[in-house]
Amino acid sequence: MSQSSIEQSKALLANGYKAFLKEIKGKILSSQVKAAFAVNRELITLYWEIGSKIFLKQTSEGWGAKTIENLAKDLRSSFPDMKGFSLTNLKYMVQFAKEYPDFAISQQVVGQIPWGHNVLLLQKLTSLKERLWYANQTIEKGWSRSVLLHWLESHLHRREGNAISNFQTTLPSPQSDLAHQVLKDPYCFDFLILRDKHDEHELESGLLDHIQKFLLELGAGFSFVGRQVHLEVGGQDFYLDLLFYHYKLRCFVVVELKATDFKPEFVGKMNFYLSAVDGKMKHPDDKPTIGLLLCKGKNKVVAEYALRDINKPIGISQYEAKIIESLPEDLKGSLPSIEEIELELERK
Repeated sequence: MSQSSIEQSKALLANGYKAFLKEIKGKILSSQVKAAFAVNRELITLYWEIGSKIFLKQTSEGWGAKTIENLAKDLRSSFPDMKGFSLTNLKYMVQFAKEYPDFAISQQVVGQIPWGHNVLLLQKLTSLKERLWYANQTIEKGWSRSVLLHWLESHLHRREGNAISNFQTTLPSPQSDLAHQVLKDPYCFDFLILRDKHDEHELESGLLDHIQKFLLELGAGFSFVGRQVHLEVGGQDFYLDLLFYHYKLRCFVVVELKATDFKPEFVGKMNFYLSAVDGKMKHPDDKPTIGLLLCKGKNKVVAEYALRDINKPIGISQYEAKIIESLPEDLKGSLPSIEEIELELERK
């Protein structure tokens, strides 16, 4: 066998081994995930059964707080290596059993999320429908406990899919439905402190100073491309406030910030921007670019009429932030200087 044939055989063996190793590693990881899910389901089921039995004793034999306290001590003594048998946690088990009496039906959802997530749902919500909605979102999007808490405190279930848009007439299904669910109204920028008479530059700078929190509020799938993204059209210069790419929608998303209430003329400018991005930046495999107008406020009827005959997909939402009359001295440094404002005006 020639030297080249030997080298070729070695390369084939190496490639075959790499593929085999990748396959085995994939199976191991998949098995680990399944095992973790199985352990979690067993733990949630155990907690539900304990809670159910305690609740039965409470209602049939009048067990009081002192008895539950003794039970917590005895369980911790009997199982010193197991966490979760505190008095507080036993009370949550009872509440869990009371809230999900048909656990065999509910466990398909709540049995797949960690106990800490379930406790949050019990603490923050009273509606079974809302709890199951957040549980499903947690499973679908892999939310951590801190992320779930953020969405609970900002009432995501009331905001998601509420933006005014023309997606149904400008995007094909199911792209239109997915795009509709991606946008919110209002957007909660409670991490920002803005002057009552703030401008777009101040809003933009504040959002990018807190880019991680901003991306969290936008939701899963958004990837930041740039601010004041330059576009040259017909020999003239234009600048997009913020540009993102959404990997689930497979399209660019242009975000224009307006520190005033919505005006119909905003739509015409956004329509122009979307045409320019589609013509100059969009890859042939990308979906149509989507626009989001983020305004300080809006009139729903005016917004709907403004979008009625527009052929580019645009959503209109408002934002909420901490608004104060004037900024404290220690925050004034975060505002743009006169030189920065003049430079910004020259660019536009």
